[in-house]
This record gives sequence, C-alpha cells and structure tokens, in this order.
Amino acid sequence: ADEQKKGPSKGELKKLAKKAEKEAAKAAKAGGKPAASGGGGGAGANNGSSSGAPTKAKVSNPVYRLANVPTTGTTDACTLKACMASILYGTPLLAGGAAGDLPFVHGPALLYGELTSACPVVAFGGNGIIKALALVKNSEEGKNNMTCEMDDWLEYERSELRPALGSGNAKKVEAALSKISAALEGHGGTSVVVGSEPLSAADLAITLSLLHENGAALSSASPAIQAYVDITKNSPAYAQAKKLAKTLLPPASFDPSDPSLLRASSAIFATAITSVFPSAVSLGIEIKAFKCKDIKHGDFQCNVAMPLFQKLKASGALPPGVNTPQQVAQSIIDAVGNDNPLLYDLNVNGPGFIMSRIKASYLEQGVNSIVKNGAPQKPKSTTASETSNVVVDFSSPNIAKEMHVGHLRSTIIGEAVCRILEYTGCNVHRVNHVGDWGTQFGMLIEYLKVEYPDFLENTPNITDLTVFYKNAKARFDESPEFKKISQLNVVRLQSGDEECRKIWQVLCDVSRKEFEKVYNRLDITVEEVGESFYNDKISPVIDEFIGRGMCTVEEGGAKCVWVPKFKIPLMLQKSDGGYGYDSTDMAAIKYRLDKLKASQIVYITDFTQGDHFQMVFGAAKKIGWVDDDSHRLDHIGFGTVQGEDGKRFKTRSGDTVRLVDLLDEAVSRMEASLKERHAEGKTNTSEEERHATASAMGYGAVKYFDLRRNPTSNYIFSYDRMLDTKGNTAIYLLYAHARLESIVTKGKADFGVDIDALIEGGKAQIALVHKSERNLGLHLQFFADSIEETLQDLLPYHICDFIYALSIAASEFVTQCKVLGSPEMESRLLLCRATAITMRQCFDLLGIRHVTRI
Repeated sequence: ADEQKKGPSKGELKKLAKKAEKEAAKAAKAGGKPAASGGGGGAGANNGSSSGAPTKAKVSNPVYRLANVPTTGTTDACTLKACMASILYGTPLLAGGAAGDLPFVHGPALLYGELTSACPVVAFGGNGIIKALALVKNSEEGKNNMTCEMDDWLEYERSELRPALGSGNAKKVEAALSKISAALEGHGGTSVVVGSEPLSAADLAITLSLLHENGAALSSASPAIQAYVDITKNSPAYAQAKKLAKTLLPPASFDPSDPSLLRASSAIFATAITSVFPSAVSLGIEIKAFKCKDIKHGDFQCNVAMPLFQKLKASGALPPGVNTPQQVAQSIIDAVGNDNPLLYDLNVNGPGFIMSRIKASYLEQGVNSIVKNGAPQKPKSTTASETSNVVVDFSSPNIAKEMHVGHLRSTIIGEAVCRILEYTGCNVHRVNHVGDWGTQFGMLIEYLKVEYPDFLENTPNITDLTVFYKNAKARFDESPEFKKISQLNVVRLQSGDEECRKIWQVLCDVSRKEFEKVYNRLDITVEEVGESFYNDKISPVIDEFIGRGMCTVEEGGAKCVWVPKFKIPLMLQKSDGGYGYDSTDMAAIKYRLDKLKASQIVYITDFTQGDHFQMVFGAAKKIGWVDDDSHRLDHIGFGTVQGEDGKRFKTRSGDTVRLVDLLDEAVSRMEASLKERHAEGKTNTSEEERHATASAMGYGAVKYFDLRRNPTSNYIFSYDRMLDTKGNTAIYLLYAHARLESIVTKGKADFGVDIDALIEGGKAQIALVHKSERNLGLHLQFFADSIEETLQDLLPYHICDFIYALSIAASEFVTQCKVLGSPEMESRLLLCRATAITMRQCFDLLGIRHVTRI
C-alpha cells in the first residue's frame, strides 16, 4: 500500500526541505553537520532527483531506524527494499515505531538521530530509502554509484513498472517488462544499468517489485527476466532482509479477543517496557514472554531486564536511579501495574527475571467461552479469510504388498497432521502416493495370468498379498523364461497394452480392499493418487529443466539436476531412458504446485528419505516453482518401530508383522482387560458396548503411543505399555475423560444439576477460586498456544503433551475440590464439562475415538 500511494506534493516537499534546513541550522550551532540532506528520501521515491548522501550530525549515538513498518503479516516490497539495502550497503537498521512528524508519509520511513531521542525523517518510500542507504556509508562512492541512469531506472520502476504490475493488465505488464529485457540483453543479463554490478539500487527496486507485486507476471516473464530476478531471490542478502524485516515490526498491542496467553502476556510486557524505556525496541531487544518451566515460580516470565540493562548502559541511556538489572525489572513491574487485565503477582527473581501469573478473572472468560460455544477457542492466527491449499502425502503402501508395521507411523502421523491442518482452516488434499508402477509389475502380471487364468470372470481371492508377492518373486528368480516374459510385460504395461492394464487394475483393486481393512480400523481417510498418475507428466518436467539450462547429461546418458549442497544429483531420467523415484517425485511436486495450487506440501516417510526430499525441494526452488515467501515444503521423517530386542519389529519367525493383525491384537487385549475389570466391578460398560469400547481404546492406544513422541525417534512396540491405565497413555486419558463425564452425569442424576440446561439457558458461569480451579483454567487456556506450536513443525506430540498436562490438572482439581454436593457444584460441574470438551477436541485432532463411560 505504501509503495502504491501517491507521493508528496511539491508543497509537502518544500516543507520537508525546510525541516531539513532547520535540522542543519541546529547542527551548525552545535558545530556539526545536518542529519540528512533535504528531500533525499522523498525525492528519491518520487521524482528521481537526489541532493546527495545523508550526512551524519555529531550526535552521541547516531542510528538509522525504519518507522511505519506495516503489520499486515506479510513483508511489503517497500520494507524489503529498505532491509536489503541496509544489508548490502552495510548500514544497520533498527525499529523506529511510528513517524508522526510528516503526516503525508504513510509507509516505511527512514529516521536518523540519537538512539534515545525522537528522530527526523530523512527518506521515505522504498526507492528513496534505497538511495539514502546507498549514499550514506561512503558518500564519494555513493555519488559515483547513484548516476543519472540509476535515477532514471528508479523512476521507471516507480512510475511505469509498479503501476503496470498493479493493474493486472497483461499488455501493460508486457510493455513494462520489454524495457527490462532489452536492458538486460545489452548489459550481460545481470543488471539494467550499464557497467553496474548485480544488485545495484535500480536492480533491487525492480526485482523486489517483481517478486512481491505480481507473482503471475513473473511466472510468465521471459527466462532472462526470471534469471535476473533469481539473482536477488537467491542472494544471501535477500534471506537476511526477510529476517531483518521481522525484527523491525512494532510490538503487538494487547488483544482481548486473541486466546493466546503467550501473545497476551508478551503484549502487556511490551507496553510497559516501551513506556518506561522507549528506546528498547530500537536497541534490538526482543520483547517476549515465555511460559515458565516450573509452575511453582509463575505462569509466564519475561527475561528482557538483563539484556536491556546492558544495552542501555552501553549507550549511556540508563534513566536516573536505575543501576542494576533488578531495578530495570522493577521499573517494568511498576509500569505493568495492578490495573492491567491479565497479569498479577509480578516479582523479580534472581538477576532480573520477571515472574508473573495470569489473573483468574481473565481465565474465567476463556473457560466460560468453552462451555458457551461447545469448543475451545481456535488460535487467532488460524482465522484468516484466505484458505490455504495443503497437500499431505502419507501412508503410501505398495500395490500387491500387505500393509505392515512399517506403514503404521506414516499412516497415523499423516492422519493427525491432516486433522490439525483442517481444524485450522486449510483445504487439505490427503494423498496416498501408492506404489502402483514399476518393474515389479511385469512379474506380478505374469504370475497372476499363470495362477488365475480366468481372472477376468472370477476376481482372484488373494487374501494374503505378502504370500502372493513372495511366490511371484520366487518364480521370477527360478525361471529364466518367466523372468524374460515378465520384463516384456513391463514394456507392454507402460505402452498401454490392454491385457496388461486389466491385470494391473485387478492387482490394484485387490490391494485396495486389503488397505481399506487398515484404514477403516484406524479411521483414516485418503485419496489414492499413485505413481502411475504422474507417468505422462514426467517428460514435460524434464523438458522444462532442459529449457532452463538446469539439466545435465551425465556419463551414460542419464539426465540429472544438481542441487546446491548435495554431492549427488537428482536423476530425472535413467541412462536406459527409464524413470525412477526422482522422476516421479519431481512430476508430483510440479502437479501439486501448479494444478492443486498448493501453498504447502507435507511428506511423511521414514527419516532415511530426508535427503531425497530436500533435493526435490531444492530442485523445485532452483527452477522457480517454489517461492519461500508463498510456499512451505515439509518432510516429517520418522524412526523405526522396534521389538523388545531393539531391532525392527517382526514376528517370531522373522516375518514382517501384518498391520491388521497388530491392530486386532491391541483390541483383543483391551477387550480381555475390560472383561476382567467388569468381573471385578470396576467398569460399568455392558457386554454389548464392550467390543466398541475396546476398539476405540485399543486403536487409540496404538495411535497415541506413536504420536506422543517426536517422530524422529525410534520406539519399542509394547502392548503392555501402550495399554497401561497409568502414565502418559491413551488409556489413562480416556479414563480421565470418562471420569469427568461420569461426575457430570451424577450431578444431574443425584443432585438435579443439569448443566446442559444451564448452558442452553445462558446461566452457565464458572468461577475459578480455588488454586486447583485456577490451575485447571490456566491449562485449558494453553490450548491455542499448543495448536500454534504444533503448526510450527507439524508434530502432533505437542497436542499430546497438552492433553496429558490437562488431564493431570483435572485430576488434581477433582481430588482437591469437592464437586458433587458442594456450594460451588454448578461452577465445578461446568469446569468438568469445559475440560471434557477440550479433551474431546484433542482426541479428534489425534484421530482417537473418545468414550464417555468405561
């Protein structure tokens, strides 16, 4: 918005010049030089003229600050221009808050002056700031660099290129880009300015506008322009500029509608710190609260006092009477005060840590919202109006092979990741990238023809795919004739032979039926898009890499793409003309980005494939399919499921464990446990309910045992541990949830308190008075932060940690506080319900069926 706004009028420029003259007069009286040249920023941004470099006044601690940085969530082109110029020209930039002295300056503005005082504006607009920073480090070199031609290109970017990109008119965009193409052709392709090195001031302005103003225009631009933009995009300064831009944002203000306790407490501290120490942000201090590791000391803590003291002392800006970090901390506490809506019980701990607790009155709003709305409040960051398209690639068994324990982790983790992303508003494509293509199918086709000659009339009853595959492989190894026919079948299949395609389809159908047995047990939803789907999409991808000059033909004729930081290439086509995993995965990522319009793609496989996917990601970035600003690519790698001996989990005979058998065993053991507890009078489930309850608990136990840990770690599969009623298991959590619902049920049956009627009548009100009530309310309010933490790395164990801690807090509450028959019964029953609602939401995100009574 700031780059697109109309610049200042001539009258406003005169005001800016007069202001600079006054600054110069003040500096002259002090024996120094003016802080900046008159009109340097405005002129650079709006009329192409320049009156020289900003010259430094004799101030005690001169700094450049960037004010008016937009807080829209995405970094704007103007801010990026300033940040990249800061890095390239070696002039540090600090946060500058708001520039209120020039009302016509709406966007980012460059300030200069003392660290501890207000600073005047010396430049504004992206191009004006680029010019100012280019000139400031070495004025003689800067004047030589800022030629008339450079000014002309900056003006062209402002008055022609930017409006064309903003218009969306293809003809205007084409006309604007043609001038760049012509200049690049005459100047070696790296700069539009004669004799200039790449990344000149003009190059920065042009390429950053192309990157951030109109992505469609860039994608349809000529290869020469795309390569030109890649110089900026792939430069270390670009990545550094994006990081710098985040540090220049002003601290967020307190937002009572945001359920994040982390942001809320950070905002309260930020307001207090900037009121007492206004230069804190400009000093580069990150103002952020942290959740206390030990709840005995507090709920949240702020660690700013010590680094802030050091920087204030070094700059000579300590206020009178403040001589230690502890005094800085106490000043912050005093500024927070008692009348803030969030924090209380603030105190200084150790060398300057500020400890605090969340007010019960604030937590009451959150827990009452849960019972009123029937759900915990979602993080505010997930309520954006624009829906993201996300592809999650998971499970991925092989056709004609049984799903085994090796597929367990990808399937379970993938389902949870999909549910979490869907919960936060994403449009998720649940892709099952099955192995339905390859040389093994020649062997399988021939074996099916021999063993089931009437396969077209009678669908083969292949109940054990593993045995079928092993028998086919044995015949392939034993019979040269069978092997030869099998190899010919591969060629026939890939050429579209009708008979081979029919047999292949039969194999796929039989396999799907077996896969569905697992998916139905685990409540997994997937859309099959196998390797075969991408077969006709591989050749165009290879042609695109060749056309961009990024594909090399290696010894033997293999077509490869070299990716930075890797010593081996991606092989797009083998020397014999065939395709492999590299070929298919590059075609798949292209399809997902272009056709599915995915802004995020998540692959969930074993960790050994990590390098492969990083190479795929690197190749996609290299050719320009992926933009770090608008795409996110993730690989979640998981470790091995092991037996009690620490080796891969197998049967006693050494065979791979069928996943169906493994899951059914968990249910069988759980059902036996429930039957035993029923005989002892420890459960109230009926015989009719028992199997459904055992299925929910058994399958849930297998899932949770995997999800509760970081997936990169190996783990030992143990029925005894996963079905334990104590500790961090799904069984413990499901019992805890059922206990809460049992208390609510008894409240209605024995005491006539119907909390559903209270909620429907608008009379539900929870009060958090006892410390265990407040503690439970606090843990409930951690939900939003837990979801946001999960979205950072997409690892579901964060939600497992949350629900386990919540269940412990709930257990402490019902143990320490009498619920049934107490004067506070209504409030406490409602608190039980709020906890149960939140637990159910977590179960759903993890793909675990909950039970209301056991």
